[in-house]
Amino acid sequence: MLQTATIDRPETLDDRFRDHISAANFPCVGAKSALARGSLKTVRARNIESAWNDVEIHDELLKWAFAYRREPEGLRSLAVIFEQPDGLSEEQFERALWERLQSLADKDAWRGQDYDPMVSADPESPHFSLSFGGEAFFVVGLHPGASRPARRFPHPTLVFNLHDQFERLRAEGRYERMRDVILSRDSELAGSPNPMLKRHGEASEAGQYSGRVVTDEWQCPFRDVRRAQ
Repeated sequence: MLQTATIDRPETLDDRFRDHISAANFPCVGAKSALARGSLKTVRARNIESAWNDVEIHDELLKWAFAYRREPEGLRSLAVIFEQPDGLSEEQFERALWERLQSLADKDAWRGQDYDPMVSADPESPHFSLSFGGEAFFVVGLHPGASRPARRFPHPTLVFNLHDQFERLRAEGRYERMRDVILSRDSELAGSPNPMLKRHGEASEAGQYSGRVVTDEWQCPFRDVRRAQ
């Protein structure tokens, strides 16, 4: 059974995740804002290498997308925290991440959900984003073996962020300032800038999801059946 929880339930993985986000040196001010507003939701699943909870996770993504469409305000994130395993290498985590995302995308298509027309389903496109419930998402992966300090968390975690909320910030003239703050804080924490971060529209965001540094020759394993439709 998938477990859902608000971020303030005591003595749980949710608390550990909340503490990770609220730590003074955690660089993502967007996640901190979502936490402060009570719009950071967590769901817990068994194993990132297993499809055991994929249907329930997709249910949560649909609810999240539909709720945002009804009330598209503020920053919000949906974090899926997997209990196991805790000893994955960066390559193993990346493989498991894309297996889960492929499974979730297949379910979205099977359930008749349209791909968000504002983004591309082609992972090689600079306009690529995932789509669930008709809303575009990008993913931030965290796990114990991450090379970037900001991506390290004791349990494999996938944080789903709505693409449209950042487009709204861009339209309001607030996005670049927030991005600069995040990059500066991340560089200070890690001792060097993150070489993988690119703006949407400049390069595909797919290579950023796992947190592993990949070369230009890296090929994303994701293929959405709705790409040719």
